[in-house]
Amino acid sequence: MDMSSGGVAFALNHATLEGKITISTLLLFSLVSWTVIINKFRQLSKAKKRNGLFLGYYSKSKGPLVIFGKGPVKQLQGSPMYDVYYGGCEELKAQQEKYGTEKIPHHGMSAVRIALERVLGEAAVGLESGMIVLATAISGGPFIGLLGTVWGVMDTFAGIGRAQSATLATMAPGVASALIATVAGLMVAIPSLFCYNFLVTKTKTLTMELDNFAAHLETVFMTDYLQERKGAAAETEDLEDYRPGGHRQESEPSSAATGH
Repeated sequence: MDMSSGGVAFALNHATLEGKITISTLLLFSLVSWTVIINKFRQLSKAKKRNGLFLGYYSKSKGPLVIFGKGPVKQLQGSPMYDVYYGGCEELKAQQEKYGTEKIPHHGMSAVRIALERVLGEAAVGLESGMIVLATAISGGPFIGLLGTVWGVMDTFAGIGRAQSATLATMAPGVASALIATVAGLMVAIPSLFCYNFLVTKTKTLTMELDNFAAHLETVFMTDYLQERKGAAAETEDLEDYRPGGHRQESEPSSAATGH
């Protein structure tokens, strides 16, 4: 089959400078979109695989800090769930060192909760990174193609006006070269649309799993490492910790802490 007789080849051969610029722009946009798509598929696949590996290690461990005690595990790098776990354990260990006890008070556990939320947010942002490129390709690709088409049709009619000849043979090359820009725009938008919807679903699934694990980890930390306050002692501590007016009174640093 002679490819030169095809509509696409005919349109490209008769494309104007404006049409070639539009098609080149869309081709570059398409390359960027496909790079993002491939990287996102690899990232999500790796995250799912490493999450499963981490959960296997975590379920077999005898305590919530066992895996953390081994230091960063290379095999688990790239697992968002492991990142959430490690960030929470780091803060828990810091609070234990701060208070000098294995069980920490409520305000120390609040710091651990905040650390879990922070690492969880960072992991979610990492999973969603690059999606804006696909969203832009979906919405912007057809419009760029339409711009090229309108521009090409305008040039075609301008040429017909100058030649004062409105025959089909005169119009066909210009119209064909103009329409190829719209085709190029759709070729950018359609794959991006399908991949975007699939990737969004996979990302939401992983994010929900991270939320559930963070909630589980927080519950485990509170069960195993939260210092219980009892009766009158707890009430007295609460009264001493608050000044009149509802503001929490910060305790003065001890001489041992300040080194004096």
